[in-house]
Amino acid sequence: MTHLDEELLQLKKEIIEMWKLVGLQLHKTQVALITFDKDLAREVMATEKRVNAMELKVDRDCENIFALFNPVAVDLRFVLAVLKINSNLERIGDIAEGLARFILIVENPFDDYLLEVTRTILMYEEANSILEDVLNAFENEDTKLARGVFKRDEYLDEINIQCNTVLVEYIKNNPDKTEQGLYILSAIRKLERVGDQCKNIAEEIIFYIEAKVLKHRGNITK
Repeated sequence: MTHLDEELLQLKKEIIEMWKLVGLQLHKTQVALITFDKDLAREVMATEKRVNAMELKVDRDCENIFALFNPVAVDLRFVLAVLKINSNLERIGDIAEGLARFILIVENPFDDYLLEVTRTILMYEEANSILEDVLNAFENEDTKLARGVFKRDEYLDEINIQCNTVLVEYIKNNPDKTEQGLYILSAIRKLERVGDQCKNIAEEIIFYIEAKVLKHRGNITK
C-alpha cells in the first residue's frame, strides 16, 4: 500500500465516522421529539461542536492530499467527492441542531395527533433511513443503492408539499396549538432538506465511482 493509499483510507475512515455521528444526531432529535426529552435535545446541540470540528479536520486532510500527492483519476474523484460530502454532512448536522432547538423552545410535548396527520415521524424515519443508505452506498461503492435515494427523496418532497393543507386544517380546528403547528411545519421543511443533502451525496458517490456528473440532468435515475 502506497502512502497515498494510506492517506485515502484514513480519509474514508474519518468521513464515515462523521457520517455516523451526524446520523446519530438526527436520530436523537427524533427520539427527543417523541419523548419530549429536552436533555437529549441539549445533548444534540452540544455535540454539534464536535461535528463542526470533524468537518474542519476532513477539509484540512483533503487539502493536504491535494498538496502533497496530486491525486489523479479515481483518487482525485474520491477526494473531490469527500470534500462535497463533508459539506453536506455538516449541513445535516446543522439541521439536527435546529430541530433540537425547537424541542427546547416549545413548552409542552407535541400533540400526538399533530405528529400523525403531518406524517412527521414517518418523515423522520425515512430521512434517517436515506442517510443510512447513502452511507452504505459509499462504504460498499454501490451506485445502485445510491441511485435509489433519488426516488426516496421524492417521498419527503410529497410530505413537505402536503403538510401545508394538513396544517391549515389542524390549526383551524386546534387554534390553541397554533405554535406547535408552526414548529412542526418548520421541522418538516428541515427534514425535506435532509433529503436534498442526501441526494447531493448520492450524486457525489456516483461521480466518484462511475465518473458521471449528474447535477442539472433531467433524469438522474439511469
